[in-house]
Amino acid sequence: MNDSHPLRQFELMSTRRQLFGRAALGLGTAAMAQLLGPEMLAADSKPDTKSKSGLHHPAKAKRVIYLFMSGGPSHHDTWDYKPKMKAMFGKPLPEHVRDGQRITGMTAGQKTLKVCPSKYKFTKYDNNDRGVWISSLLPHTATVAKELCVVHTTFTEAINHDPAITYIQTGSQVPGRPSLGAWLSYGLGRMNENLPGYIVMHARSHFAEQSLFNRLWGTGFMPSDHQGMLLRSQGDPVLYLSNPKGVTRQDRRAQLDLLAALNHGQHERFADPEVLARIRQHEMAFRMQASVPELMDLSKETAETFKLYGEDAHTPGTFAACCLNARRLAERGVRNIQIFHRGWDAHGGLPREHESQCKDVDQACAALIKDLKQRGMLDETLIVWGGEFGRTAYCQGRLTKDNYGRDHHPRCFTVWLAGGGIKPGITYGQTDDYAYNIADSDGVPLKPQPNKATWTPGTMHIHDLNATMLHLLGIDHKRLTYRYQGRDFRLTDVHGHVIKELMV
Repeated sequence: MNDSHPLRQFELMSTRRQLFGRAALGLGTAAMAQLLGPEMLAADSKPDTKSKSGLHHPAKAKRVIYLFMSGGPSHHDTWDYKPKMKAMFGKPLPEHVRDGQRITGMTAGQKTLKVCPSKYKFTKYDNNDRGVWISSLLPHTATVAKELCVVHTTFTEAINHDPAITYIQTGSQVPGRPSLGAWLSYGLGRMNENLPGYIVMHARSHFAEQSLFNRLWGTGFMPSDHQGMLLRSQGDPVLYLSNPKGVTRQDRRAQLDLLAALNHGQHERFADPEVLARIRQHEMAFRMQASVPELMDLSKETAETFKLYGEDAHTPGTFAACCLNARRLAERGVRNIQIFHRGWDAHGGLPREHESQCKDVDQACAALIKDLKQRGMLDETLIVWGGEFGRTAYCQGRLTKDNYGRDHHPRCFTVWLAGGGIKPGITYGQTDDYAYNIADSDGVPLKPQPNKATWTPGTMHIHDLNATMLHLLGIDHKRLTYRYQGRDFRLTDVHGHVIKELMV
């Protein structure tokens, strides 16, 4: 048989994996047909879930902007005011506070875990029981305190960075699951056909210690067209955005049409849904060649806008520039926007590092809220700020009043939310006098669990955070599922509680 024969061509195009896959499918289908009979095979197998064009309930928010502080910001030095710790400076952390809880190997060898109060002054905004305390590290954010819902009782089980970031972004400590943005893209689709539904930016910082992997905004086992698109701060904002020299837009259109025909033929032959995802990605890339340059052109922004965000907004890649671009993306119908800001892993020299980190993000966070509000967009935009865990009440390494470090602390940490159906100007939950444990109203430590059946009021596990975010966007987290390897997966796994106390 020569190589031009159709059967030989089919053989040459088949990979070993495809050969065994087709063989297994054919044999398995025949066997299943004999077992189930015609009645079962004729049954409707459509899952009981929402359509991609609808919502489970009325949405309070149209979009989400997630400001992720990678490395674990210290809640002690930013949001969770604990004045009683000052009297305990340098003294051993009481045994009953730790209560045998797990600590990392970085401080497990210390003979004494010394109490480390924050060196920063705190001010309370709104003189009521649920008013917001804010550190002097965040003077600009303090100007929008009345818009914030500050949650002190966020918690997680992961104690090291990579599993903790993977957990809060995908609902699993083990890599391989779809990210939050991928779930939103799958469940809600896009609002602008010329831009992806999920866009990611990396903001520069002076202490970029922890690596960030593509899987944090990836699709896992979902089709790849739900993946987050990373906007670059140097060169083309998206790789290969510009055509090569000598290639016109008409040439590119003709190439894509031919490629789409070939891919459709491939899909008809192998029925691989990823082939269709590839076609959709090619079409999106073609439309982005026209839409992205306009998006990244800040020349029409006013001097007042740049003053609001600060001088850093003129420099591509800064957190301020990313926040300004986030507002522009929100205006253009991008549903999920995520900004990663690294460098919050302060094991030593925390004051020096956190002062720099807070300076990076403080003005831009406040500006984003003010900018969206004055444009009438804050009520329909959910903003989330936080990291993967908090920092310890005890010092790691040498302790002085002006210099100290803190280790990882998953037992409680602070996340704030604003806009998009969130109650403004309040705090939610409380911690003990050391901000070490979640506590009840009498200061007695609690041991909350992530399972909905044992959910503890006043607490927010990361599954609860994701469930609440989905709810605000009109999605029931229990009903948004994706079938893979015979199981229906969801972002919140088998956990998650919608915290309606945070909502207006």
